Amino acid sequence: MKFLPLAGRILFALIFVLSGVNHIAGAGADMAAASGVPAAGVLVPVAGLLAFAGGLSILLGYKAKIGAWLIVLFIVPVTIALHKFWAFTDPMQQQIHMAMFMKNLALLGGALLIAYFGAGPVSLDARAAAKA
Repeated sequence: MKFLPLAGRILFALIFVLSGVNHIAGAGADMAAASGVPAAGVLVPVAGLLAFAGGLSILLGYKAKIGAWLIVLFIVPVTIALHKFWAFTDPMQQQIHMAMFMKNLALLGGALLIAYFGAGPVSLDARAAAKA
């Protein structure tokens, strides 16, 4: 059972590590700009750094509580700025953005759980605590 938090961390962190790399490279800046995000060419790579650093921290279980707060800092503004499902009149677009909004709420919930409980027993954080 002690490996369940490790599996959960890996599955949770993958989306942030992989998309973080893409955002650092500027992917998604056009979509963000079209959604009204100011200075999207700068803010998207910065958001990518938050996502990548937070995801890597959680993946490794190193300072995972801090990494989870980085994910919170990433996901809240991204969700509000880019997935305004209530602003779409096209039913298909509205449904797609509502699904993305709800997915991000679920990810936010996971990040808050990690921010509270930490990385779990199989992590660099647990290893450091055992040495102390």
